[in-house]
Amino acid sequence: MKPVLWVIGFSATLSAGGAAADCAPVTFDGARFTVCELSMADHDLRLFLRDEAGTVYGSFARVEEDLPEGQRLGIAMNAGMYHEDRSPVGLYVEDGVEEMRVITSDGPGNFGLLPNGVFCVLEDRAEVIESRAYAAAPPGCRYATQSGPMLVIDGDLHPRFLPDSDSLNIRNGVGVDASGTRVVLAISDEPVNFHLFGRLFRDGLGLPNALFLDGRVSRLYAPDLGRNDFGFAIGPILGTVVDEGATGG
Repeated sequence: MKPVLWVIGFSATLSAGGAAADCAPVTFDGARFTVCELSMADHDLRLFLRDEAGTVYGSFARVEEDLPEGQRLGIAMNAGMYHEDRSPVGLYVEDGVEEMRVITSDGPGNFGLLPNGVFCVLEDRAEVIESRAYAAAPPGCRYATQSGPMLVIDGDLHPRFLPDSDSLNIRNGVGVDASGTRVVLAISDEPVNFHLFGRLFRDGLGLPNALFLDGRVSRLYAPDLGRNDFGFAIGPILGTVVDEGATGG
C-alpha cells in the first residue's frame, strides 16, 4: 500500500500549483516533515551567499536585513554544502555570476555520492539536473547550487539508498515537477534516512527530480509557521523575496 501524506490533520497531497507559497507540517510514512510549496510563476526565488562587501551572510536574518526597503524574506532554507569558510563546495551561481564551478568527480561524504545534482533557477522555471548532465550542457541558470546526493532521478530513487539504513539525520532538500513550475522545499522534523526522504519527494509529493541539500545543519525560515531555525552560521541560502504588503512566501 502506498504511504499517504498527511497534511495538518487530514489526508492529502499538496496542490500541484497555486499562487501561495504554502508551508505546512506533514506526516509521511510515520515521519514528520515541514514542506513549503511555491509556483515559479508567482514567486521570486533566489540564492544568497555574500553581501556587497563580500562577507558571507550566514543567517536568514542577515539576508533580510540586506534586502532593499520594501522587500522581505518570504521562506528560506540552507542551500547546499560548504567549506569551513562557508564558501560553496560545488557549483554556485548568483544572479548569473558563477562563484564556484561544477564538480563532476566522485568523492567522500554525501556530496560525492554520485549521482549528485544542481538546483537551477531559470527565468520562469526551475530544474534539478544531474551534475554531469549540467556540465555537458549548462542551461544558463540565473541561480544555481550543487549538492548531493540526488534524492530522485527521473522518477527513481538514488540507487545507493537502502530502505533499512540506520543512517538517520535531520535532512532538507528541494524538488521540482516535470514542468519546472512547481518547486517544493522540505525539511525533516525528526531524523530520517535517505530512502525515506527520497520517497517523501517521489511518492508523497509526486516529484520526478529532487536534490538533497544538507543534514545536521538543516534550517528553515517560515514566518507563517512561526519558524526561524537558529544554529551555527551557514553557507548558501535559498529563499523567496516578497514585496511588503504582498501575501505568501
